[in-house]
Amino acid sequence: MTPTLLGLCGALRAASTNRLLMHEAVRAFGECSFVDGNLRLPLYDGDLEAAGMPPEVQTLADQIAKADAIVIATPEYNKNLSGVLKNALDWVSRTKGAPWRDKPVAIVSAAAGRAGGERSQFSLRHCLIPFRPRLLPGPEVFIANSGAAFDEQGQLKDERSAKGLTELMQLLRAEITR
Repeated sequence: MTPTLLGLCGALRAASTNRLLMHEAVRAFGECSFVDGNLRLPLYDGDLEAAGMPPEVQTLADQIAKADAIVIATPEYNKNLSGVLKNALDWVSRTKGAPWRDKPVAIVSAAAGRAGGERSQFSLRHCLIPFRPRLLPGPEVFIANSGAAFDEQGQLKDERSAKGLTELMQLLRAEITR
């Protein structure tokens, strides 16, 4: 069976280092059916919800529910997770069926600063707790000075970071069968 891996990138920019990191994570995960989740959602609004769940929100919730595992790449904006990612979490929390429940989830981050997104990962973990996924505790993957961390092919230059990412993604793969 080929597992389905859902990737969620908290940065919308096509060339973001978190998008590069997410794709590196997919490569490290190995053979899978990869789905790139769309976080271009309207801002959460109870009036919109009352008028009917936006189709793009329901699509994302369905992708989460159907995925065998999820990798989330979070940038750090002002010492926290991105508004885009938080908005997606808020919307999905309003859908039926608890799509995150017991889902294996790995978190990675890339940031321009020296901590590599450590605070964004902490805040994301805090936001995910109510949904009760199976969050992998590590190894923690923080890519600091992310603008210089990838080569021309989009691969991590630092061997230690690549090794940690590979270990995390292999643990995520193993978590599927647990």
